[in-house]
Amino acid sequence: MNFDFSEEQTALSELSSQIFEGSSSFDRVEEIENTAEKLDANLWEELSAANLLGIAIPEDQGGLGFGLFELCILLEEHGRSVAPIPLLPTLAMGALPIAEFGSEEQKALILPKVIAGDCILTGAYQEWGSNNPLHTSLTAEFVDGKWLLNGSKPAVPSANNADYVIATARTGEEEVSLFLIPLTSEGITVTDSPTTNRELHAQLDLDQAEAELLGNVGQGNHSIIWILERVHTAIAAVAVGCCAKATEMMAEYTSEREQFGRPLSHNQAVTQRAADCYIGTDAMRLVLWQAAWRLDAGYPAAEEVRAAKWWSAEIGQKVVHDVQHLHGGMGADVDYPVHRFFLWVKQLENMLGGGSAQLAELGKQIAAKAKAAAGI
Repeated sequence: MNFDFSEEQTALSELSSQIFEGSSSFDRVEEIENTAEKLDANLWEELSAANLLGIAIPEDQGGLGFGLFELCILLEEHGRSVAPIPLLPTLAMGALPIAEFGSEEQKALILPKVIAGDCILTGAYQEWGSNNPLHTSLTAEFVDGKWLLNGSKPAVPSANNADYVIATARTGEEEVSLFLIPLTSEGITVTDSPTTNRELHAQLDLDQAEAELLGNVGQGNHSIIWILERVHTAIAAVAVGCCAKATEMMAEYTSEREQFGRPLSHNQAVTQRAADCYIGTDAMRLVLWQAAWRLDAGYPAAEEVRAAKWWSAEIGQKVVHDVQHLHGGMGADVDYPVHRFFLWVKQLENMLGGGSAQLAELGKQIAAKAKAAAGI
């Protein structure tokens, strides 16, 4: 079986790598981190000009018409650059659900603007307390021909720059629906907070805020599971990119840094830990591609997605910890570039549930499958 990328996938990888490497140096990342918006508008425009913002948007809307697999190729390159742009929220949390569940009018209104770089999207999928996205904290009521939402949502990424946010809300006691919320609606308060990786996430407070139904009433639980499988996979893709670049930086550093008259990489313990970083990153990539491929092919992928998110959370943390340790004192310098990869992987680890949460869900899925096979 051939596991190599196709010619188109290879071209996408090379193009996205060229753009990120050419326009997102570490100095540029630091410069943008110190701005109020924390958005590299020039890089965003370059990605739009290359049509990469339309990578997973249907061709009839002006996109490239690829799937989640190709989006993950782009997101891995983003992880290698840790550029401050809302790529994950806009494409995975926003554009994919609109393309799948939106009406023709919603698609025609929003998706071409996303491709042009004129519309930023995000998703409010994290929850208070146990952070179970299936138990939404929003309620919705239909009044005078309009849907009005009430409640609050924590940790919404890039809400400060977003035009729309997608979220679920209860439309009945046992009924959940998916909504498209314009952030220009009255009754919405956005409270930004800096996060571990220096991005801004926001608490959204909604008080009779007007929103549009996305899809059909009552399909919320089905749609949120569909969305979460793709968002978890997308998170894993960014983490793979972070770990891959951090490992490369560590290999270069330990090969050049000398101690007792020879490079650090000549020490057996250093070589072993460096090999663990490489193997861990490659394993993360393997489970990532398995999950992305199965989702694109229409196969059940619940277990594969949880496995990919677990590897990105647990093994990703081990990789960036080891990378920092092998940098010695430089690894503890918060101004040294390698520190950013540690911060990004830590942030990604806890988005929508860390390693323990993934294992718990994976155990439930395996148990349910075993019971079904036994006819229990």
